[in-house]
Amino acid sequence: MNKEQDHTHITSDGIEYTHNHNEEHKHKHQNTKAVINRLSRACGHLESVKRMVEEGKDCSEVLIQLSAVIAALNNTGKVILKDHMDHCIFDAVGSGNTKAIEDLNKAIDSFIK
Repeated sequence: MNKEQDHTHITSDGIEYTHNHNEEHKHKHQNTKAVINRLSRACGHLESVKRMVEEGKDCSEVLIQLSAVIAALNNTGKVILKDHMDHCIFDAVGSGNTKAIEDLNKAIDSFIK
């Protein structure tokens, strides 16, 4: 690692880790486990919606359940975005990394359509 560009993160629970942006950025955020759990639940819910369609369930009920899956995914995206801003973007602004901010703007444009 290039010691001149290393910087340290300290999470809200006191865990400390050091990295730099010259190497591939590994995301070690405090909400990773929660995001994985949310995505797993959304996948399971979507599978049940798929079964509803296969079984010919009422379209109104399918749409209600599908909207619940979409809301779950949107809320997961918000958790990821907040985590990204709290860690990566905070560091990017501090180090003058405009590419990270440009990438975030593109991601937000894709996420909010």
